[in-house]
Amino acid sequence: MVKEVRSPDALDFERKMRESIVESAEGLNNSGADFATFDESRGNPQFWTRTDIGGLQLNAGVEPSVGIKDIFRNGHLYAFECATAMVIVLYRATIEAIGEEAFNRYFQDLFLWDWNYDKSLRLITNYNKDQMLRGDIVYFRNPDHAPNKPEWQGENAVKIEQDLFYGHGIGITTGEIIIDSLNQERVPGSNISAFLTNESIHPDFDYLQRLSTDSVLPMAENRGSQSTVFSRIGVRSYIYKI
Repeated sequence: MVKEVRSPDALDFERKMRESIVESAEGLNNSGADFATFDESRGNPQFWTRTDIGGLQLNAGVEPSVGIKDIFRNGHLYAFECATAMVIVLYRATIEAIGEEAFNRYFQDLFLWDWNYDKSLRLITNYNKDQMLRGDIVYFRNPDHAPNKPEWQGENAVKIEQDLFYGHGIGITTGEIIIDSLNQERVPGSNISAFLTNESIHPDFDYLQRLSTDSVLPMAENRGSQSTVFSRIGVRSYIYKI
């Protein structure tokens, strides 16, 4: 198989967007937004309407970039679980990468709930732990979590440094501390530890770069066995709007 050679511009776009993902993770961590289960989620009603399943639907007439940025400005008005937090981080980084005009054109009618995300946010899964990079989304699984606390079945996190991660509700800390936190919520008597899985995801940087230049966009390519269009991380599936 011939390895694809990417242009210097493509590599630079990826580098800058990975930095934006990390900066967005740090921004969300400092925003005051709380962790909450779907039953207790909330958002700023000026921009978002809470649905019956605990998601946040962007209000009619609100530009998508404005709704996302408000989460970082008025975080105390928001509460959501960790998968939703990861999507919010990726949206914020995408705004920085492609600009507000392109984001508002391609990312309309946003709905924040679990791993639900807009079809223009193409995510790629990698299954090699050794290839996890700064700005990737990773997953810590807690296989023996207390059954009455499904929110502790795992933690989605942004990789910030070699052993530094942002997990919504846990904060920016080491993998060991995330694992220790998950282990506190196991079935009594369990000795099966939480662990960092092999899965990581990142945006399709080349696709987003084309969005930023308003190029004609082809259908998703077949990327072979090494990377595939992302469908789930951990135990939750996503839904996206067509």
